[in-house]
Amino acid sequence: MTTQRRWIPLLVLGLATALLAGCSTTRVVEGQVQSFSTLAAVPAPATYRIERLPSQQTPSFDAIAALAEQSLARVGLQRDDAAPRLQVQLGVQADTVPRNDPFSPYGPYGAYGPGPWGVGGWYGRGWGVHGMWRFGEPTPLHRRAVSIVMRDANTQAVVYETSAVHEDVWVSDPAVYGVLFDAALDGFPKPPQGPRQVRLPLAQK
Repeated sequence: MTTQRRWIPLLVLGLATALLAGCSTTRVVEGQVQSFSTLAAVPAPATYRIERLPSQQTPSFDAIAALAEQSLARVGLQRDDAAPRLQVQLGVQADTVPRNDPFSPYGPYGAYGPGPWGVGGWYGRGWGVHGMWRFGEPTPLHRRAVSIVMRDANTQAVVYETSAVHEDVWVSDPAVYGVLFDAALDGFPKPPQGPRQVRLPLAQK
């Protein structure tokens, strides 16, 4: 009887662990998205070439570009460097920001104010990491952002511009960028007007 009682807590613990493991296989990434489009339909031919900025001419950016290509393919665009209909520029940013906590002794934005992002969203390019935090402040948020700008390859006119921003105390780089590219392209080529929230799953390995 004593031996059986010892096994009961272990069995319960094992079941709880299994349930938690099953629940943690998928996370939901909520992206703040804003898009602008002059496209009435997917261009024909639906081809593009990624134009890398000088700061993106590094092997470390290859993984980001690959994630963007997968997202572009899911909306019907195909990479064709020789005969592109669109020229695509990518932007990514990694940042750490104070948590917006109204009960913080440092104010709703921490000790350093609202920061460089502003209310209207982020449209910058490149990489950036900063943040020095005082002891006792709320855990800072990891902010990840992506942007996509599409130009007509013939006229160089911007025909599509979109961005997605995600904040969380937890982050998974670089996989989260793939979800954000998907969120940024939600509704392509005729996205909803104005800022919106897009929630997409991030599968865990």
